[in-house]
Amino acid sequence: MRYDDNFKELCAALEGAGAFLVVEDAKGRVNAMTIGWAQLGVIWGEPIMSVLVRPSRHTFDMLKTATHFSVCVPRSGELKKELAFCGTKSGREYDKLRVCGLKLKDGAVKGVKYLDGCALVYQCAMYGASGLSREALSPQALAKYYQPGEVPHTLYFGKIIKAEHFK
Repeated sequence: MRYDDNFKELCAALEGAGAFLVVEDAKGRVNAMTIGWAQLGVIWGEPIMSVLVRPSRHTFDMLKTATHFSVCVPRSGELKKELAFCGTKSGREYDKLRVCGLKLKDGAVKGVKYLDGCALVYQCAMYGASGLSREALSPQALAKYYQPGEVPHTLYFGKIIKAEHFK
């Protein structure tokens, strides 16, 4: 599929129960984290999926050495318990994939893993990262999403190397 063919389905998931961000670090460890914020579009002339991750998250540390990541969107109404678990428990303390019974598949290139059984899968090569500064954010966003003094999210850019829709 084209990377933007199922944009409405992606947005519905992000506005609802979320999607999974799957990362394999340089040591071969894989973690899944629930995300509710992402962007899809064209940046630098490339199809890009951007995800936001807080510095306090285990996935943040994994992304420092990751070469790829995937965003996996379950079918509407499916994997709600797994999304809730992966969004509230840390990969530092749990093997979330094992606990949730989630199965990994190898992606199009080495370093990409994705979750079997999701409706949409975006396989991405790491293309850049940028930390958000408190000064660059609106007072409304700061008040709603961050505690005083808390470091905002880092924005990770992934060049979409393969996008798939599984029916």
